[in-house]
Amino acid sequence: MRTKKHWGLGTKVVVLGTPFLLLALVLISATLWVSWELDGGATAVNETGRMRMQAYGMALSISTSDAQGLSRRAAAFDTQLKQLRGAATGRASPVPWDPTVQSRFAVVQQDWASFRDRWVLARPDSLAGLEGDTAAFASHIDALVAGIEAHMARWTNLLHLLQLAMMALVVLSATLLLYYGYLYVLEPVEHLKRAIERIQGGDFHARVDKVTSDEFGTLAEGFNGMAEHLQTMYRTLENKVTEKTALLEEKSARLESLYQVNMLVTRADSLDKLARGFAQSIQRIAHADGVALRWSSEANERYLMLAAQGLPAYMLEAEQCIHTGDCHCGAATHLPGLRIIPIHVQGETVPLHCARAGFQSIINIPIRLHDRVMGEVDLFFHARVSLSSGEQSLLEALTGHLASAMENLRLDSLEKEAAVSQERHLLARELHDSIAQSLAFLKIQVQLMRDAVRSRDPRQMDQVLDEIDAGVRESYGDVRELLLHFRTRTNTEDIEPALAATLQKFEHQSGLKTRLHTTGYGVPLPPDLQIQVLHIVQEALSNVRKHARASQVWLDVHQQPEWRFEVRDDGIGFEVDTSAVENNHVGLRIMAERAERIGAQLDLASTRGRGTSVVLTLPPLPSAAPAMTHGVPLATAVS
Repeated sequence: MRTKKHWGLGTKVVVLGTPFLLLALVLISATLWVSWELDGGATAVNETGRMRMQAYGMALSISTSDAQGLSRRAAAFDTQLKQLRGAATGRASPVPWDPTVQSRFAVVQQDWASFRDRWVLARPDSLAGLEGDTAAFASHIDALVAGIEAHMARWTNLLHLLQLAMMALVVLSATLLLYYGYLYVLEPVEHLKRAIERIQGGDFHARVDKVTSDEFGTLAEGFNGMAEHLQTMYRTLENKVTEKTALLEEKSARLESLYQVNMLVTRADSLDKLARGFAQSIQRIAHADGVALRWSSEANERYLMLAAQGLPAYMLEAEQCIHTGDCHCGAATHLPGLRIIPIHVQGETVPLHCARAGFQSIINIPIRLHDRVMGEVDLFFHARVSLSSGEQSLLEALTGHLASAMENLRLDSLEKEAAVSQERHLLARELHDSIAQSLAFLKIQVQLMRDAVRSRDPRQMDQVLDEIDAGVRESYGDVRELLLHFRTRTNTEDIEPALAATLQKFEHQSGLKTRLHTTGYGVPLPPDLQIQVLHIVQEALSNVRKHARASQVWLDVHQQPEWRFEVRDDGIGFEVDTSAVENNHVGLRIMAERAERIGAQLDLASTRGRGTSVVLTLPPLPSAAPAMTHGVPLATAVS
C-alpha cells in the first residue's frame, strides 16, 4: 500500500510562492538591465551632443586663429571619442552598439580624421571650405545621435513590456495567494473558531475534525487535547477549588504575618520593644515552642540575648551571652540562609541546655543587612521540623524586616544625636555672638565699680552704674531678640510670610514704621537658607533699633535675576570704615559671618544724616521662568 505524502503549511507556501518569486526576480533583473542600458544610452547622447559643440568650437577657433583654443578643443574631442569607444578608461563604452550605430560612428571617426588633417594639423591660410566641412562633420554627428536615440526607443518599448508583465504577475500571484490562503488558512481557522465558541458556551464535548495534516491539523489535535483536559478539570473542579482555597489561605496568612511584623517595626521606638514584639510575633507565626533573639557584636564574636519567649529560666541565664562556636547558636554567620539543626548531633563540648529543655530541633535564622550579620533568631521545637520553600522565604523575609528596623533605630539615634549637637552648637554660637559680648562688658564695668567704691568717687560710681544699667538693658534686649530668632519659622514655598512676620514684630518692639517690597518671582529658597537670611535681616533690624535713630525702615526683596535683600533706614548713618566695623560692630560682624557661611555677599553703605543700607546678595540658584501676568512680571508690595 502506498503511503500518501503530506506537506506542511510552510512547504505549501514555499512551493506556491517559489515560482512567482523566481519569475519576479527574472523580471526585476531584466527591468534593471534595460534601465541600465537606457542610462548608458542617455550618457552616450549627451557625450555625442557635446562632440557637435566641440566641432563648432574648433571651427570658431580656426576662423579666429586661436591656436591654443583649437589645440585644447581637438584634445577634448579625441578624449570624447576614446570614452565613447571605452578605450580611455578601460571600462565598457556607454554607447549601445548595433550595426547602424557602429557604421555611423565609423563615419564620424573618418570625418574627424579628415577634419583634423586638413584644418587642425595643417592650418591652411585660406578658410574656404571650412564652413562646408564643419556642417558635414556636424551632420554626421547628428546622424550618430539619431541612431543612438532609435536604439534607446527600442529598449524603452522593451522596458514597458517588462513592466506590463510584472503587473500581470502581481495580479496573478495575488489571486492565487488569496485562494490558497482561504483554502489552507482561513477555512481551518473557521473550524477552530466554531469549536472555541462551543467551548465558551460550556459544551466541553466540542472537537475539531482533522481536515488537514499540516500545522493546522497539529493545532486541531492540540485543541482537542485541551478540550479533553478541560473536561477532566471540570469533573475534578471541587478538589481543585479546595486546593486553591487552602493555598490562598496560606498566602493570606503569610501576608497578614508580614503586615503585623511591618506594623511592629514601624511603631517600635526602642530596640527592647522591637525585640520583644518580634519574638512574640515570630513564635506565633512559626508555631515554635521557644524563641531566642540575639544581637551580635560587630566582629560576630559574641551573641547577646535581646528577647526570648518560651525558654526556661536556667537556659536564659546560661545563654544570656554566648561566644561564637560554643554551640549551634551563633555558629552560622557565614551562611546566607536559615538552618534546621537537629539537637541530637551535638557533641560533648556543646552545652546541653536545649536537650535538657526537651527541644529536638532548632531553626537558626541570621539577621542580615546586606553583607553584615547583626544577630540571629533561634526557633526551638520539641519535635523534628521541616520547612517548605514558602515557609522558609517567609521567615527570612520577616528577619529581613527586623534587620532593617534595627538599622533604622540606630540611624534615628545617630540623627537625633547629631540634631542635638547641632542645636547646642547653634545656641553656643548665638550666646557667644550676643549675650557673651554684653556680659564681658558688664564684667569690666563691675571691676570699674569696685575701683570707684574703693576710691569713694560718687560721680564715677554714678557713671559706672549708668553703664551697668545700659549693659543690662542691652543684654535683656539681646535675650528677647535671641528668643525671637529661635521662634522664627520659615515657609518651604515662600520666605515672604516670615519676612512680614519679622517686620511686624520689629514694629511692635521699636515703634518704627516698616515697609516690605517684593519684586519678581524666583526659585523658592531652601528652608535652611531661609533661616540664615531671616537671622541676617533680624540682626540688621536690631542694629537699626539700637543705633540708627530712624523713623522708617524699608526691606526690599528682589528675586530675579538673583535673590537680593536690602534693609534701608532714614537714620543718622555713620562713616563706613571696614577695619572699625570688624572690630567694634558685633552685629555687623555676625551678619558677615552668616553671609560667608551660605556663600552670600554682604554690602554696607551709609552716609551721615542720610541713613544706612545693608544689602545681602545670595549666590545664583537654579533658574526658573518668572511668573508673568499679561506680559508684566509679578511684583507685590506689603506695608
